[in-house]
Amino acid sequence: MSRIPTPATITDAPEASRPLLEAVKKQIGSVPNLFRLVAQSPASLEGYLGLNTALEKGTLPAATRERIALAVAQVNGCSYCLSAHTHIGKTFAHLDDAEIAANRAGGSTDPKADAAVRFAVKVALERGHVSESDLAALKLAGYSDAQAIEVVLHVALNTWTNYVNEVFKTDIDFPVVAARAA
Repeated sequence: MSRIPTPATITDAPEASRPLLEAVKKQIGSVPNLFRLVAQSPASLEGYLGLNTALEKGTLPAATRERIALAVAQVNGCSYCLSAHTHIGKTFAHLDDAEIAANRAGGSTDPKADAAVRFAVKVALERGHVSESDLAALKLAGYSDAQAIEVVLHVALNTWTNYVNEVFKTDIDFPVVAARAA
């Protein structure tokens, strides 16, 4: 059970969050618990949605973004995000079970995506203190400077959602996938 109240409906959320939650519902057809919980702070919800929307306009493919989300959720031990991104990865990014397992293990079955996932895991584990060779490996795989920045930002955004879900024990509203012990 969540440590803070999660508004049961959009109308139960703070007034300033309601239009944002309506937009989420319109875009994805429902309003997952994470969004409704974060809606307790309209400013936080607006910031999260704004950054998420901006990153969707980036140049990393959706499947790679999901791979990074899965890897970072595993690093941070967030079962909510593992559950959500396993569902999203299968349903929308068409990741198969082998790919999801590879992502959770810190890699990918796709050689180019593998470099991005490995770099993302390194960023998460080392809290940004990566080596020249770590960055060089990402660029050698064909990623641009802009994409390297996007990978780091995806790590940061996913770490934030992982932390929110772990701190507040967000109720999982996707098929449950448990984080493995580190």
